[in-house]
Amino acid sequence: MSFSTSFIPEIRLADNIHTTIGTAAKAQGAAAATIVIDGFLAQSGLAGRIVDSLDHEGVATRVFSDFAGEPKLAHVRAATKSAVGSDLVIGIGGGSALDIAKIAACCAASGEDPMFYALAANALPKTPLKKIMVPTTAGTGSETSATNIFAGPEGKKLWIWGAETKADLVLLDPVLTTTLPAHLTAWCGLDAFIHAFEAATNRNTHRGAQFYAHEALRLLTASLETAVREPGNLQARADVLLGSCYAGIAIDNCGTAVAHNISHALAGLAPVHHGLATALGFEATLDWLVDADTVELEAAARACGFSRASDLPDFVSRLMDRCGLVRALPATFETFGAGDLAAEMKAPENQPMRRSTIRPIDDADIDRFAATIMALPKTM
Repeated sequence: MSFSTSFIPEIRLADNIHTTIGTAAKAQGAAAATIVIDGFLAQSGLAGRIVDSLDHEGVATRVFSDFAGEPKLAHVRAATKSAVGSDLVIGIGGGSALDIAKIAACCAASGEDPMFYALAANALPKTPLKKIMVPTTAGTGSETSATNIFAGPEGKKLWIWGAETKADLVLLDPVLTTTLPAHLTAWCGLDAFIHAFEAATNRNTHRGAQFYAHEALRLLTASLETAVREPGNLQARADVLLGSCYAGIAIDNCGTAVAHNISHALAGLAPVHHGLATALGFEATLDWLVDADTVELEAAARACGFSRASDLPDFVSRLMDRCGLVRALPATFETFGAGDLAAEMKAPENQPMRRSTIRPIDDADIDRFAATIMALPKTM
């Protein structure tokens, strides 16, 4: 067996490590920085404290916080405009903030529009702005990933991929995750779990990625429920945050699979939290998936504490129950049917996830999965 692993940024984990952003920026050689932080966090006072930290080190700072929810093309363009003239971009928040920050760091350096790089249409700039990523949710793994997601002009999810988008430094601070509500802790944590599982078991998997994926599965299996039930438990929060980070490394090397095909397809129809959509897709397909009966599936099961992959569907459903996950879609999905979701699952931008799934997925499988998902209540 042969494999290569992609570049892994420097990772630092500690309680309250976000207070070192000013010195970290100075060490990166920054004279001017743009902070990309979602509006809620900015209003909480976190943005102001970080600006003060940067000011103390003599780093001129701008703040871009005019976005919420899943990143859209307009958000990325506005962040890019804000970053022009900076030599460092600091992303703080969930996956949306981090993805916006990473794309802006490339586009501000090159002067190109984000659509120039969408779906790998053109090569990314070789000298992007420096990047520091500070996740405040534990789910996307965007802080260590070269994949960046945003909604294009027609509302469809697009991606920009490349090592040039990756962070130079990652700061993992469990303290910043303690205010995340229980349902978001669950949705994000399950997303991280599925990242690790799919990277460990899909057609692209290899031992280099499995090293991180299996450790992520162990961390998340042991600590996610505690993090949901005890939001101030910093050990559990740290384990889930590190598990999410490691899962990000794993998918950076191996990508995802069918659960993400479904979640991206759902987002192509209407707004839905990525973690919730991915969890629903995972539960709907896991029985079918484990029938592939591969050594990789068995190894992933062992990382979760089970001897057989066939034990996993029941475990995952019970974990979702214990974390309080409600199997339902937003009410905006009432106007769509199974055929609409199946069409999105077959869309060109979602085919890499279909192809990487360890079991071949034919159109009848897609129709069946789509029917299962769209039969869920639309009550959220």
